[in-house]
Amino acid sequence: MRKASAAAALTGGRWSGQCLEMTTPPIGSGQPDDEFHVPTSDDGEWSETCWFTFAIPERRMSVQFYPYFRANMGVAAGAVYVWDGMDGQLSTSRYAKNFWHLPMPTSPLSDMHLANGITYRAVEPTSRYTVGFDDPDGGDLHIELDVRCIDQPFRLHTHYDQATRATGTIVLDGETIAVDCVGFRDRSWGVRSQFGSAVMGPATYAPYSWGTAADDDGFFSMCGDFGNGAINVHGFLRRDGVQAKIVSGTHQALERSDLTGYPLHVVIVGTDELGRTFTADGRAINGFGWNINPNLYTINSLMHWSIDGVDAFGEQHDNWSAASIREFHRARRRD
Repeated sequence: MRKASAAAALTGGRWSGQCLEMTTPPIGSGQPDDEFHVPTSDDGEWSETCWFTFAIPERRMSVQFYPYFRANMGVAAGAVYVWDGMDGQLSTSRYAKNFWHLPMPTSPLSDMHLANGITYRAVEPTSRYTVGFDDPDGGDLHIELDVRCIDQPFRLHTHYDQATRATGTIVLDGETIAVDCVGFRDRSWGVRSQFGSAVMGPATYAPYSWGTAADDDGFFSMCGDFGNGAINVHGFLRRDGVQAKIVSGTHQALERSDLTGYPLHVVIVGTDELGRTFTADGRAINGFGWNINPNLYTINSLMHWSIDGVDAFGEQHDNWSAASIREFHRARRRD
């Protein structure tokens, strides 16, 4: 992995910071995974997601888009969150709105216009997107982004993840802020229940972490704690432009906030299928906790990573079921 400074990682290295002129594909022209999937059952909990995240690290600021679709019910939810504090929650964030029970959009996902103001367009299938938002209630937030994927989707069954770079602007409370930094996206489709005491199969805790350096090298690790600490279940290492599956690894939150329990210091180690090893040592720049759905609580933190000594930025997501996050806090109080 090549050496890169934190400043270069912050600005995206070779990226100019200017959005390129968009070409306009025909509506509905995306590849199958850029479009809504046909439900494979009539289960009302058959769900589909299309998540994007990006940051402005020099402002300690994170921004996420999280639309959630339930085609068999004919409804969708649309969330946009912006935060820049260490102990953020919905009421203390810079912006947070999750609209429930929106109608399923009539537009294709590759050129989507959601009723709450989120817009997506697939400019180049599974490779380049425009992502936008206009606050429907008074103009508190406006976003225009050009999102380029660094590598091909990394797949696990009906779920995939991609590292990205985002350039563009956000206008927040009347201030225009330039965006030029690494990001991430994922897609999922299938039956996703809101019931159960565990967040992922029998796992009570499922951290999701990623980091990308200025030269586009980086990692992604999804782990699960099945009773003996969090171990890797899905992820990749990208070194010298070669992306390969992680076959083993561990995740440890070495330090948490005494006040909130939010992670402050995280270390991830792993080995990929090519035999390459890595250590990602991360410090939180911000933190934000909320229920991403009624039975899934998440703490998302912008992270400054050192990946084998190379500076990178990314995120750490602490994912818990509603029952397991309550037990986590009860245990902290007992301690």
